[in-house]
Amino acid sequence: MQSAKTATVRVSRRFNAAPERVFDAWLDPERASQFLFTRPGQTVVRAEIDARVGGSYLFVARRDGVDYDHVGKYLEIDRPRRLVFTLQVPQVWPDFNRVTIEIAPVAGGCELTLVHEAVMAEIEDRIRGGWTAFLEGLDRIASERAPGLG
Repeated sequence: MQSAKTATVRVSRRFNAAPERVFDAWLDPERASQFLFTRPGQTVVRAEIDARVGGSYLFVARRDGVDYDHVGKYLEIDRPRRLVFTLQVPQVWPDFNRVTIEIAPVAGGCELTLVHEAVMAEIEDRIRGGWTAFLEGLDRIASERAPGLG
């Protein structure tokens, strides 16, 4: 039973890229490792994604010489509009949280809304700041033009 106070974190961002391009970046280990769980002073040193409902993922982010595992399972994959997964960082919180990503087309691109449920209230601001930074990184990835990428 979870006794600590929890909060729900919501973050939204508009992208000048097609919904498919933004969605696909979440499930491609090479692209995801360039924005997801990365911040100044922190890099992803390992990224594994089994992109199917019931499949799992693992990102190992290194900060100050310490590795932090980010693990979870995919609960819903509805390309290009909805992605739902669990998330746990065992070194930071013991429980699996639920993260829902909704992507809606808008003129000139799309808008992404991320909802991270059951965040420990004492780290709510840090989690919101992390997701905001990750979505900024996603914007750079989604804006890149590469052959064969939508």
